[in-house]
Amino acid sequence: MNFSRNVGAGETIEEEGDAEHLQLISLKHSIDDLYLLTMSIIIFFMQAGFAFMEAGAVRSKNTVNILIKNLLDMLIGGIAYWLIGFPLAFGSEGNFFLSYNFWANNNLPVKEYGHWFFDFVHAATASTLVSGSMAERCNFYAYLVYSFIITGFIYPVASHWAWHPQGWLKRTAFKDYAGGGVVHMLGGTCALVGAALMGPRISRFHGKTGEPHDIRGHSVPLAALGGFILLFGFLAFNAGFRGHISQSGDGEVISRALVNALLGACGGGVGALVIHRAGTFGPTNAWSFLMTLNGALAGLVGVCAGSDVFPSWAALVVGVGAGFTFLCLHFLLLRLKVDDPLDAFPVHFGGGLFGIVAVAFFMEGGIVFDPSRNSATVLGWNLVGAASISGWSASLCLVLFGILKKLGILRVSREMEIQGMDLMKHNEPAYPSTAWEDCDPGQYGTSTMASKLLSVMGYKGSLVDSATRMQGPFARPSRSSCLASIRKETMPVVLSTGDLPSLSDLSSPSDPPSHRESMPNLLLVSTKTPDAPGIDPRRGSVASVP
Repeated sequence: MNFSRNVGAGETIEEEGDAEHLQLISLKHSIDDLYLLTMSIIIFFMQAGFAFMEAGAVRSKNTVNILIKNLLDMLIGGIAYWLIGFPLAFGSEGNFFLSYNFWANNNLPVKEYGHWFFDFVHAATASTLVSGSMAERCNFYAYLVYSFIITGFIYPVASHWAWHPQGWLKRTAFKDYAGGGVVHMLGGTCALVGAALMGPRISRFHGKTGEPHDIRGHSVPLAALGGFILLFGFLAFNAGFRGHISQSGDGEVISRALVNALLGACGGGVGALVIHRAGTFGPTNAWSFLMTLNGALAGLVGVCAGSDVFPSWAALVVGVGAGFTFLCLHFLLLRLKVDDPLDAFPVHFGGGLFGIVAVAFFMEGGIVFDPSRNSATVLGWNLVGAASISGWSASLCLVLFGILKKLGILRVSREMEIQGMDLMKHNEPAYPSTAWEDCDPGQYGTSTMASKLLSVMGYKGSLVDSATRMQGPFARPSRSSCLASIRKETMPVVLSTGDLPSLSDLSSPSDPPSHRESMPNLLLVSTKTPDAPGIDPRRGSVASVP
């Protein structure tokens, strides 16, 4: 990335009085800033894609937990990058390893704020990948710590190496145009270390045989929406790294990057779909949507390193290769009993590594077209850069997550993991049972409709079980006068205080022990006459107490 204000070729200011020339240069800088900020805002929106995709991939009991983590990737990450991240990455004073000024934007020229924002959204992306791989079991305090350190220190130093004019990789033949190594390999490596040290979710693998148990997310549509947002955002991810649009040749480079990003997604998605369906990694009869989606994302990651120099057909080939690499690493993690709910490591590390290597082969003048010392040099330095970035992030994360694990704050308790963090940690269930309640049921009220639905399904459970079904698994005593209709025979009934059966009448020899033990939990919450018009004063409310 070019973070300096260079005057274009032939644009020299010889006289301060040349107002028109000054205005033209100022206009070009403003256009460049507008372009960079627009791309940054689109990349910022990718955070919504990560949030939806991760929320859909986890169980409903942990939805709020993963959403707040995605939100804090921006909030905590913004503070970290403002305080120390940008100064370490792109300060004007520094050396081959890091820079060291502009702390908290002190003395940072306002004209560079657009570049600050552009690189921040990439730093936040690297941190977000880790939350997905450690989903459903990571302690919230541990998350706050590692999010700050990855965004504020681990990523900025690596980006300094590759993109700062004084960085040691920048001075070599190393080529990573849009962060296939710096962003995605780094984030994927951190994700792998965190998932491995934390251990798999409860019941993810069989205790004796080690066979994986499929723990499905609660909403494929949510995951799909997040994936589509990410596909959209990746276009800006590749286009924005040009850094400007007012100079000669910018349009061609940006157009090529966009088309190559699209073709990379096509190759990765279709390749993963066909390879998985063909039974390459075991017999299957499924055309898997989630595998296709992750394959498309891996293809996009794969072309990041060379989207500005790949021919269009090569971008398609690289996408297929990245999708295949994703599948290989996905099944390898299962064999190693590493639980990565979002496949962050296979998608981002696998796609990023394949793309870094592919640059030397498929770039114009690369090994495929012109085997030469220059292309071999690019391959060598790209391998060195990939190893350095992975080693840097892996070693620091081993120390970081190792300390958190030693302190006992890396993983939540077994009880919290089983019950879910939404209620126990945040007290905000994503799908509250009270959403089924209504104060005026009427013919189309939710309680009445739920009763009718149970009738249509031919439900034969006990009275208490019917009420519990309608209230949901996390039902709590309601203080309102709302009615929870209870089915009797095939039609909803209206209960008053005198209509409720005694506890002895509710139990029967045919009821299982679990039902008979739960009978005392049935109670009349309220028998007061509601003041709201249109409500039958005879109706009470039945709920179950956990």
